[in-house]
Amino acid sequence: MAALLDVQDLSKAFGGNQVLQGVSLQVRPGEIVGLLGPNGSGKSTLLNVASGFAPADGGRVLLQEQDITRLPAHRIVRHGMARTFQLPSMPSRMSVLEVTLAADTRHHGVWSTLLRPGALRQAEAQALTRAHQLLDELLLTPVKQNAAAALSGGQKKLLSIACALMGEPRLLMLDEPTAGVHPNLRRDIVQTLKRLRQQGISQLIVEHDMHFVREVCTRCVVLDRGQIVADCRPDELASHPQVIEAYLGRQAAAAAQAPTAKAA
Repeated sequence: MAALLDVQDLSKAFGGNQVLQGVSLQVRPGEIVGLLGPNGSGKSTLLNVASGFAPADGGRVLLQEQDITRLPAHRIVRHGMARTFQLPSMPSRMSVLEVTLAADTRHHGVWSTLLRPGALRQAEAQALTRAHQLLDELLLTPVKQNAAAALSGGQKKLLSIACALMGEPRLLMLDEPTAGVHPNLRRDIVQTLKRLRQQGISQLIVEHDMHFVREVCTRCVVLDRGQIVADCRPDELASHPQVIEAYLGRQAAAAAQAPTAKAA
């Protein structure tokens, strides 16, 4: 099966700091891939480069076999990729519903010039229906008229997912969607992501919560110092020597393998 997202030999540096060093990974249709690694390993930078929020120094990013490496973020959204951020910021003077509607960028800039008045009203009505549907699915209907900036941290993350879904993406990239979230809202996010997979939306998720990874992800890719050191199933992480080394150091990895060596 052809990859939905194909990252090829991607590199990125900030000043003298080489953050990504020839990173290659794929996300196939139907997958939820966990992107793991210690702090500073390059996870968020990989999302930023792949989604057009930072330019690549080298390599390519293909989405549905089309090269999107040099495209700006708003055009990448129209190609079928959307993302959320670790700390979503919401405008102070817009309601939850207004923020959701504003996230539909598929027709921004062309509605007033290319669409007939009747077609414009129809497109706006469809966007409104889509926004209400997403807010209902993400349990945000009771607060849809509230100021978006006044939401709790977990509700803001749910709203950021709703905004990302307004463009009807095939690939959703999320940066720590459950970090700092109340357990009840965390459960809602987990169920949402599983439901999105059933709806055909593949996902690439940066996450540190190993329980979340085992519960949600179908495959895991581990970064360490800008390079991929493991590509495995979630249940293989705890015994993978390169993963142990990335998180705990080389001595810990050697100690973890010692009983196996003795048994052999």
